[in-house]
Amino acid sequence: MGQENFAPQKRALTGGPGGGLPTTNAGAGRGRGFAGMPRGRQIHKTFNNIKITILCGFVTILVLRGTIGVGNLGSSDADAVNQNLIEETNRILAEIRSDSDPNDPDEPAETEINPNATYTLGPKISDWDQQRKVWLSQNPEFPNLVHGKARILLVTGSPPNPCDNPIGDHYLLKSVKNKIDYCRIHGIEIVYNMAHLDKELAGYWAKLPLIRRLMLSHPELEWIWWMDSDAFFTDMVFEIPLEKYAKYNLVVHGYPDLMFEQKSWIALNTGSFLFRNCQWSLDLLDAWAPMGPKGPIREEAGKILTANLKGRPAFEADDQSALIYLLLSQKDKWMDKVFLENQYYLHGYWAGLVDRYEEMMEKYHPGLGDERWPFVTHFVGCKPCGSYGDYPVERCLSSMQRAFNFADNQVLKLYGFRHRGLLGPNIKRIRNETAAPLEIVDKLDIRRSVHGKS
Repeated sequence: MGQENFAPQKRALTGGPGGGLPTTNAGAGRGRGFAGMPRGRQIHKTFNNIKITILCGFVTILVLRGTIGVGNLGSSDADAVNQNLIEETNRILAEIRSDSDPNDPDEPAETEINPNATYTLGPKISDWDQQRKVWLSQNPEFPNLVHGKARILLVTGSPPNPCDNPIGDHYLLKSVKNKIDYCRIHGIEIVYNMAHLDKELAGYWAKLPLIRRLMLSHPELEWIWWMDSDAFFTDMVFEIPLEKYAKYNLVVHGYPDLMFEQKSWIALNTGSFLFRNCQWSLDLLDAWAPMGPKGPIREEAGKILTANLKGRPAFEADDQSALIYLLLSQKDKWMDKVFLENQYYLHGYWAGLVDRYEEMMEKYHPGLGDERWPFVTHFVGCKPCGSYGDYPVERCLSSMQRAFNFADNQVLKLYGFRHRGLLGPNIKRIRNETAAPLEIVDKLDIRRSVHGKS
């Protein structure tokens, strides 16, 4: 994907139209309409809106005609008109829901990727650490440390189109609500992305160009934390021990024995990992991405990964297998800066956790982050937004609801409520109102646990 040469620029505290994706600290522009959209696309969208208005009018007339028996059209003509209207409406709605505009005359033609050329995420950058150091010194209003803590950006997202399974959008909303709650409690910024920044790196691979763009657009960030949309925080108190990773640039949930002895394709999981904003990370992204372009490159890379990683089925290259293969084949180059974390659940496989939540609540407490009270519950293989998955839809959705309620109870406690059960949306009061509410805040605020106050 093409990218302009990076030049650090000062940004107003309220955000602005300049470069970079917005974070929660940036102001949101309003009333801008189609600003920045090519003129041809504006006209195209306007005509579509006019067509839909006219079509709605015709449909209304037909409904009235059928209801009160008024009209001069024969039944066969009316059926033909109805069918044409349905087809035209479906075509326009499908086009509006699509993330592409195939006939836009102002859209430049995209060149096909050359399978014989090494794919790159953008222009090679070799002095990012120095560029970033200078920028930070020139922009003290954007520190990389806030209250002595490294600045973190949690990044997640979903495809630009609606879910194939309509209820999937509801569970995406639950997922992002869960992440917003955790970030609010822990002073972490968050970005939710719904754009394909690189048409070649779709699916599993879409996170790579996004992470790179965020690093370059927000030099004040010390860590970029990627989390899949199907992963939930289930320990709202636990905090990542960043001091543990002072000498590392990539933190990912994994097991050294599975990695180096068995060369397993599930030795680590890229559903939740942290990247330090530095030159090393840019170099790793550059080395990681070439297996990702869709089509023949990804298919051939998949064959290499299946041949070299234990237990991997035969399918196109995915980002997780590619990272494992890269770290194994170039161990001396990368592994000194990679921390395979398994002391807590940066990624916790859902199938062994969701049915134990009641036991956890009875025996343990939030803040542990491990198998006793998992930090993250990740619904690998569920695909609530897709039309298929590795597990029955009903099981996945009910398990996600349990994870959401399990985490949400930890947030609602401050407000005097909790869910009636882990499977339903209804809540119940757990204490009465008081004339001295601050005593309750001091006692029950989840942030007190985070900051070590009683």
